[in-house]
Amino acid sequence: MSAEGATVEAPESAKKSGLSTKNKVLIGIGVYLGIAILMLLIFGSSGKEESFKPQNEFKLEPWVSIHLAGIDLSINKAVFYLLLASTLTIFTMVWISRRMHQKPNRVQTAVEVAYDLTKNTITGGNLEPGMAARWFPFLAALFFWIWFSNMIGFLPLPTNTEHTFSVFGLEIPSFAIYAATANLSIPLVLTLIVWVSYHVEGIRAKGFFKYLGSWLPPGLEDMNPIGKAFIFVIEAISHFARLISLSVRLFANILAGHLLLLFMGGGLAVLLGIAALGALTFPLAFFFFILEVGLIATLQAFIFSTLTAIYLGGATSASH
Repeated sequence: MSAEGATVEAPESAKKSGLSTKNKVLIGIGVYLGIAILMLLIFGSSGKEESFKPQNEFKLEPWVSIHLAGIDLSINKAVFYLLLASTLTIFTMVWISRRMHQKPNRVQTAVEVAYDLTKNTITGGNLEPGMAARWFPFLAALFFWIWFSNMIGFLPLPTNTEHTFSVFGLEIPSFAIYAATANLSIPLVLTLIVWVSYHVEGIRAKGFFKYLGSWLPPGLEDMNPIGKAFIFVIEAISHFARLISLSVRLFANILAGHLLLLFMGGGLAVLLGIAALGALTFPLAFFFFILEVGLIATLQAFIFSTLTAIYLGGATSASH
């Protein structure tokens, strides 16, 4: 067959293949919107729902009220998730370490990959060998704890005490999603521990005044004192800014993910009183759920622990 015959037959074979991918996508979107419009015509709008308050999902009502010396130590939803994440972290690591096999199964393989990530990429890639050996347990625990905390935050658990349902006469809290890292106080406490730790390590390695002097980059020997003081102040501000950037990054990403799931999963339809809106937003909720569980939860744990290793390495390194 000649090349000319092949070019003539190509369009005919394309015609026999049916609709193009673009047309299939457009048809799918059209059907999707058509279903939503049909639901809007059938169910209409019941008006804005004033009783539904999405912010109540993040309120921390005390489950067990405890006050000691004017300090509120009450057990609430956040405390429960803290304990749950800590228990899962300790149990998983201890359980896996006692059941290591020469031929690893899938669970052991996954744990070994995570172990290699924390040991070689996060710790070994940013710290000198001596510092890496000292801080690896902390960095690994930090990574796994944040990861577990983020992951269980996307599992519906009976923690919503504001709304209950009855089972054989027993009032049980309704299912809801919540994460301890979606409460700013938790990432802020973690950040304070990291912030104090790397400054202490820097002072231990270099001495107080030499550590402060290391905040100035090299090559400023001929600069006048006013210029050096100005750069030092900027560097000091950047260190304090880490308290905000490190904590808010984790908090904002997890909180935003939970808000997206809350509104896209039906909260927006309830809030506006438009049932048909749920048909449009629910597929988006599924997409955001996969994105949060598959990427964001792990990525935020990786970023937080990696930046911790970088701050520790920068504070103890010989140069700025």
